[in-house]
Amino acid sequence: MKFSPVNLLVLAAPLVNAAAFSIFDPTQATLKANDPEEFPVKGDNPLNYCAKPDSYKLEIESVDLSPNPPLPGQKLTISAEGTLLERIEKGATVNLEVKWGLITLIKQTVDLCDELKNVDLECPLEKGKMVLTKEVDLPKQIPPGSYSVLADVYNQKQQQVTCLKAKDIKFHI
Repeated sequence: MKFSPVNLLVLAAPLVNAAAFSIFDPTQATLKANDPEEFPVKGDNPLNYCAKPDSYKLEIESVDLSPNPPLPGQKLTISAEGTLLERIEKGATVNLEVKWGLITLIKQTVDLCDELKNVDLECPLEKGKMVLTKEVDLPKQIPPGSYSVLADVYNQKQQQVTCLKAKDIKFHI
């Protein structure tokens, strides 16, 4: 059974992009969303929803990173589970932003269906339960700093599917 990249793309692509621009310290504490005013995504990850997820069209059960924190020069495995509440068709988009401190490294809107190829899926995505696992090779040399990531996903009708963020993720030499 194939499972949704909406889970992975929305959840993992921003982290992978952030990871490509950061350096990971193996002594660093596990990344966790722990601000009581935030809406944390369940699992071993640094993700929060942008707002209370009651109206989102993707119910995320969990997202796990292994290892967490990621390590330079190693594989990062991203596992995600959830339920897509409606079919996603061509025209769906992801607004993606990655910052290194105050510097914006990536700020773009991409076609979700085009990006699904990266996780061996394609549009349309049917509603229902989804599970996804993706391995990413991280580069050995990644600049240190504090990173934040935002991924805001919209369906073909420009209705919000989900919005996820990870902020103040610090990596040291």
